[in-house]
Amino acid sequence: MPRSVNSVASRARRKKVLKQAKGYFGRRKNVYTVAKNAVDKAMLYAYRDRRQKKRNFRALWITRINAGVRLHGMSYSQFMGKVKTANIELNRKVLADLAMNHPEAFEAIVNKVK
Repeated sequence: MPRSVNSVASRARRKKVLKQAKGYFGRRKNVYTVAKNAVDKAMLYAYRDRRQKKRNFRALWITRINAGVRLHGMSYSQFMGKVKTANIELNRKVLADLAMNHPEAFEAIVNKVK
């Protein structure tokens, strides 16, 4: 009995990888074996960095809140502790936006928790 090879599915798999590698430089975009490795690595970076993005933004928000609070003579940790005890339900993202774009509103929050 002759060997059955599903070349339609194989070609589809390869085309999918080469489509994902579109825009890469050199052989990474048109040689399947090189493109497969490049796409695998890119997928790993994408998975990892979706999680790192959350860490980076949280660090950015903390830095912005700290800078805004220090103008009013407090540290970040003191401010966040007092925000929790004052039952202010604003997260770091909103507080950082207020500190950067609306300093008078942020100052009102700082004065309320002092």
